[in-house]
Parts: sequence; C-alpha cells; structure tokens
Amino acid sequence: MDIPLEVINQIRRKTLHSASPAMQALIDSIMSRFGEAVQAVLYYGSCLRKGDELDGIVDLYVLVDTYRSAYPGRLLPAVFNKILPPNVFYLEIPFEGGTVRTKYAVFSVTQFQRGASNRWFHSYVWGRFAQPAGLLYARTPEVEDRVINALAQATMTFITQVLPRTAERFSARQLWGRGLLLSYRAELRAERPDKVALLYDASSEHYEQITRAALVGVTFPVEMEPNSKPVNYRVRMPLGVRRLSRFTWAVRSLLGKLLSILRLCKAGFTFRGGLDYILWKVERHSGVTVEVTPRLRRIPLLAVFVLSWRLYRRGAFR
Repeated sequence: MDIPLEVINQIRRKTLHSASPAMQALIDSIMSRFGEAVQAVLYYGSCLRKGDELDGIVDLYVLVDTYRSAYPGRLLPAVFNKILPPNVFYLEIPFEGGTVRTKYAVFSVTQFQRGASNRWFHSYVWGRFAQPAGLLYARTPEVEDRVINALAQATMTFITQVLPRTAERFSARQLWGRGLLLSYRAELRAERPDKVALLYDASSEHYEQITRAALVGVTFPVEMEPNSKPVNYRVRMPLGVRRLSRFTWAVRSLLGKLLSILRLCKAGFTFRGGLDYILWKVERHSGVTVEVTPRLRRIPLLAVFVLSWRLYRRGAFR
C-alpha cells in the first residue's frame, strides 16, 4: 500500500517535538542505560494529550537498533523483547524539587516498522500510533524518516482495517471512534467507551485532516460527499469483505487479550512496582479495585493471572 505524500507531511508536522527540560532529563537517563543503541524516543498517551508531563506517568517508546546491543551480555531480555515486544520498564528521577516518572517500552526500529504495517495482525502498534505522538529524539535524519514513515504507515493500516467495520456513510469521527474502540477492545484495557470517544476530541482537527489525506490511498472506492458539514464519506465494498473483517476483529480481540496477559506476566519481572501501577491505572480508568494479598505479592506471575481474572469478573476490562 502506497502512503500518500500528504499523510507523511501531516504526520511530520504533527510529530516533531522539542523535548521539554523534564522530558530531556528522562531521555538522558534512558540513554545512559541503553547507550548508543537508542535510535529514537517517541512520546505517546494521556500526558502528551494534556500537555503536562508532570501530571501522571509519561508513556515513552524507546526504539533501539538491535536488542543485542540494547542488552549487552543479557540474552534473556533480548529474547523476550524479540518474541513478545515490547519490554516495559519504569523510571522516576528527581526534577526541580519534584519527580518526573515514565513507563517506557522498548522496540527495535525494524520491529516497530513491521508492527505499524499490515504484516502485524494485531493492532498493538498500529492501533496506538495511528494516534498523535511526539518524536522527541532521533539519532540521525535517516532514523527520523524511518519513524515518520512508520507512523504514517500505522495511520494507513488503521484506516484500512477499520473501514470494513464502519457504515457505508461515515464521518471522520465515526471512523476513528469505531476504530479506537475496536483496537482498545483487542487488549485488556480499562478505559470505558465514553472515554475512548474523547480521544478523538483531543485532536479532532488532526483526525479530520489525516482522514481526508489517507482515504486517497486506500484500496476501497471512497467518495467524499460534496458540501457536507461535517465532511461525510461513502465507501463501497463487498458484503464478504465486511463479514471477513468482523471475524478478523473477533480473532484479533481474543488474541490480543492473551498477548496482554503474557505481557503483564513479563512486566512483573521488568517493571519495578508494576503490580501496583497496573492496579492504580485500572482503578483510575474504571473505578474497580481489588486487594493484593501478601502471598500474591511474593509470586508476581501468579498475581497477574489471579488479579486479571478478578478484575475481568468485576467489569474492569472490556
């Protein structure tokens, strides 16, 4: 699938950010750990949308050249990062009398590019990075271009996968609202549908513009309705394509929940304080709480399975 040039240009204008002093402090600390393996750092999530990196835990994605160079002399983290990306770590550092915190995920640049494309069945990468992100650091102009193109590819993949699940007549809001809900439901996510819908409102102008640019490059015949406000589109596709897409998303949802549990198990070993963070985030988004017994705290792997089931039974995950 060719990416329209206007999509790449819009992503570049939206994505290139200068790191604030607090974010630069986090980047410096991460680079001191991974050294020259770090190729790029992406900023994503609620702190980016709010414009306040000191309110909450910043979500960063650290792109490295290879996992072997990121974990020199440590085979197990490199293997886990390759077969079930990403590895997730927690970092907090003092900053101007306070504390700045981040939860950062590690991908190789190559695997990130693959995850943004149709070659990745699950929406973990392209579902996230079709949304606005900030590129805070790129080692070279060539790396910058690779990351920008991957983000543009994520947008194209997202729209192509979601179009068959929209109505024949749709707006950008309906397309993105449907797609974000589908991709969130393909993981163990605590956010409720009304909160997912607010993601569009946080960058509505961007979504309107990127939709118009991206629909030029999709394989389905899409027409823009003249003089419609907001802009509406019509898409024609065979009924069989829609039925196959419904089945595909059902499989994607089941697979995603399994992968989410496996990633939580892995995070129990890489993410110091990860269990408390997960429970805090679930309570923040869903209002659901569970108690962690001392016995469960001593066995992180068991705790992940037991607490995931209890949270699911209480409606914390969709």
